[in-house]
Amino acid sequence: MSYDELITQALDAREYAYTPYSHHKVGAALLCTDGTVYTGCNVENAAYTPCNCAERTAVFKAVSEGHKDFKAIAIVGGFDSTEKLPFCAPCGVCRQVLMEFVDPATFDVVLGTNVLGEQKVFKFQELLPLGFGPDNLGV
Repeated sequence: MSYDELITQALDAREYAYTPYSHHKVGAALLCTDGTVYTGCNVENAAYTPCNCAERTAVFKAVSEGHKDFKAIAIVGGFDSTEKLPFCAPCGVCRQVLMEFVDPATFDVVLGTNVLGEQKVFKFQELLPLGFGPDNLGV
């Protein structure tokens, strides 16, 4: 699957975002090593703390269906009123959740916009250097 196709799925997922407070809609598409894709959107809550990001929604959906081997994630986000979306990187909590399941040296984080072909690709370790994960616990 091309990263443009993955970004398109993230853009589609973004349409379902529930963001009545921030109006910052994010979509994510998580590519498993077997080619399966899980999408997610952000879901806000009036109490803020129970909010869930698009990236974590996609990871939790995948894990809840037995998938734990991931190749890449595409993320697209921005405000409702934005014509051209900016690049939107995962927050620290999402980076920590991903660290649980990915190989930081090989997992790709694809930041996209609503202009196909416009993307930035990072190895996960570039976004979370010296990340804390299962290896730090000796498991």
